[in-house]
Amino acid sequence: MNASFLDYCDTDRQREILNAYIEHGGYTHASKVLGINIRTLQRAIKNIELKAARKGFSPAHDMTRTVPDGFQVKGVSTYYNKDGKPSGQWVKSKIDDELQEEFRRAAMEAMGAELPRLPSLVLSNLAPLNTDLCNVYTLTDSHVGMLAWHKEGGADWDLKIAERTLVECFERLVRASPDASTCVVAQLGDFLHYDSLSPVTPTSHHVLDADGRFSKMVKVAILILRKVIDFALHKHEKVIVLMAEGNHDLTSSVWLRYMFKALYEDEPRVEMIDSDLPYYTYRHGATMLAWHHGHLKKLDALPLLFAAQYPEVWGVTKKRYCHVGHRHHVEEKEHNGMTVIQHPTLAARDAYSSRHGWISDRQITSITYSAVHGQIARNTVTPEMIAS
Repeated sequence: MNASFLDYCDTDRQREILNAYIEHGGYTHASKVLGINIRTLQRAIKNIELKAARKGFSPAHDMTRTVPDGFQVKGVSTYYNKDGKPSGQWVKSKIDDELQEEFRRAAMEAMGAELPRLPSLVLSNLAPLNTDLCNVYTLTDSHVGMLAWHKEGGADWDLKIAERTLVECFERLVRASPDASTCVVAQLGDFLHYDSLSPVTPTSHHVLDADGRFSKMVKVAILILRKVIDFALHKHEKVIVLMAEGNHDLTSSVWLRYMFKALYEDEPRVEMIDSDLPYYTYRHGATMLAWHHGHLKKLDALPLLFAAQYPEVWGVTKKRYCHVGHRHHVEEKEHNGMTVIQHPTLAARDAYSSRHGWISDRQITSITYSAVHGQIARNTVTPEMIAS
């Protein structure tokens, strides 16, 4: 190993270890100089070698043609002549998904810095606001951009219908809910039906029924969410906003979070739940409110996960509730220490859901929580209520 491997060190400590290894000619002397266990040193050197090999650099194996940032080596085929010297080499590469995700996040953060900020809104609700209460408005699995046909799933769904249904149902729900001082707009994932220029799921690449182009879907999604947040700002003194990760919009949930954090940066009454981890929480007095889309953990595993992930919040609260979506139907169960509530969707059924026989009531729900007593009230709006 030589100084060429310094380019593949991620930290100053790794560079220090590699320099000591090169300078002192081996593990024994280098470990004594650094004051670390020889096995620790060996593991550190091995990790540097592996990082370099993933980029295509391993001179001991005649691999010297590296791939650019954002890619990793998929395979190397080396051809040798009769003298045993390399005479040709094929280097196959693939996208490094983890690094590409880092690039995307950095780009989205930079984009957010350039966005114009929205001016602060005036609280128009003249009713006395109850500081003990917090309304949680859950908007999950909206699948904006999906195309559904009533002859298959019982109702139509496209961009225009999605905009009208989501906006009008949410406005009606806000009006019907108590005059709480605080609210949470919990956009709980799968707000967008797909996550790229191609209408496929991000991980399995299943082909989806889509309405329109990706840019049209993004435009409508932003319009809906701005109206939803503004409705909440007109009624509540403090608005907590969550843009959760879903399995249909893994990447879009990131730019939605960065975008709306930037848009409402000058609005002191808006607070974003800013977390890269898809498990979210907010403490309302002695009540713990938690969220997860539902695509990564089973419902009965969530209480222990949140207790371990957020021990400080868990320890100072007496009432705890976790909200999930993903499965498009209602399910609620009290576990030891936490009640898990699975929310339905307002979206119609697409062909895939219809053919598999998945049927559920369409609705949106607000749950009102007391800072002392936990859940105290619920309100529900269905698409049929705005059609009448």
